[in-house]
Amino acid sequence: MAQILLLHSAYGLRPAVHQAADRLRAAGHQVTVPDLYDGRTFEDVEEGMAYKEELGSEELLRRAVAAAAPLLADGGRLVYAGFSLGASLAQNLALADERALALLLLHGTSDIREGAQTEVQVQLHLADPDQFESEDWQNAWYLGMRKAGAEVEVHRYRGAGHLYTDPELPDYDAEAAERTWAVALDFLDEVAQED
Repeated sequence: MAQILLLHSAYGLRPAVHQAADRLRAAGHQVTVPDLYDGRTFEDVEEGMAYKEELGSEELLRRAVAAAAPLLADGGRLVYAGFSLGASLAQNLALADERALALLLLHGTSDIREGAQTEVQVQLHLADPDQFESEDWQNAWYLGMRKAGAEVEVHRYRGAGHLYTDPELPDYDAEAAERTWAVALDFLDEVAQED
């Protein structure tokens, strides 16, 4: 069993995030799903991103850190996971936590600060192509994570939309979503056994 912090996308804490958490719990994991948007959700990505800008990146990161803190208080190890914007936040948290168990990125990545060092296992799932993650960006990100010491797996889903695991969005791709969850659950089982 893994302890997982699951962070939502720029759309906010939508039903798809709760469904994902339930899926992970059904597989035997403990999952915490914080609401970084104080109850606000959006149907349109531009509105969600505008609200993200209004809050500011530092405030969102502060909220994510506050959500992780009680889970780390007993010396436990976390799997950091997230969707798109939440994946970006999860990556930042995992790279700052030398005890991070793993990093599960769904639909997004983040900059890697210069000199970052980690041994975290990383699994990334994204659309191919992805409107928010260009091929050049993906390649640079992969090389940066490997340089930092991470063990990285990348899974691309041809023809899927950016947030293809959310059944309520136009991006949804049922086949890609099911493949993603099957691979992600295997990954989480493996890292939980190594803890």
